[in-house]
Amino acid sequence: MRPVITHPWKVSTEEGVRIQEELRSGIRFQNGFGEISTIAGLDVSFNRKRGYGAVMIFTFPDLQMIEEVVVEKDLDFPYVPGFLSFREGPILLNALEKIHKDPDILLIDGQGVAHPRGLGLASHIGLLLDKPTIGCAKSRLVGEYEEPDRVMGSVTPLTLKQKRIGSVVRTRNSVKPLFISPGHKIDLETSVEIVLKCCRGYRLPEPIRSADHASRKAKNTAVIG
Repeated sequence: MRPVITHPWKVSTEEGVRIQEELRSGIRFQNGFGEISTIAGLDVSFNRKRGYGAVMIFTFPDLQMIEEVVVEKDLDFPYVPGFLSFREGPILLNALEKIHKDPDILLIDGQGVAHPRGLGLASHIGLLLDKPTIGCAKSRLVGEYEEPDRVMGSVTPLTLKQKRIGSVVRTRNSVKPLFISPGHKIDLETSVEIVLKCCRGYRLPEPIRSADHASRKAKNTAVIG
């Protein structure tokens, strides 16, 4: 899987803002897929100098893992809030180039449009690949919300300047919610529905939980080695 849009990654934050603002006009919220048979989870772990990116592909909706790719890459961009995609994007794109199965949906540990400039990691990756993506973040980056009920499946709106940008979703009884927002070529309602269908008794949906485990294992192995 290769990008249909490219741009430099080693840029200043000012140039990063320009790229984000230019790309965000291309985001589409209409569902750009038919029947879903495969879904991928993407996540990145870091040590001081390198990133370890994992792509885990599952059948959907029964969630049987069919492919795993893990890569490591030197970091070219520092940690700067609002610019996560410039740090993680090149690593995940490198991993996606190595997969054999083209998944229908990418479920990404990061923000979709719930971002100060409307272009989080999931939206950025989705636009570059022209693929349906969902942002599934563990914490809020921007927006206001009320805590959802403590029962799995409870949802409240995430809003910014009176505009809904995502949903706050309880994915397991009495645990912290996740912050779900569309990335590209998918609507919010469908994004939430897919995330909940991918939960198997844990806070994180299974594809992301597996990618998180694989990326952490690669990082820890590298540190030990």
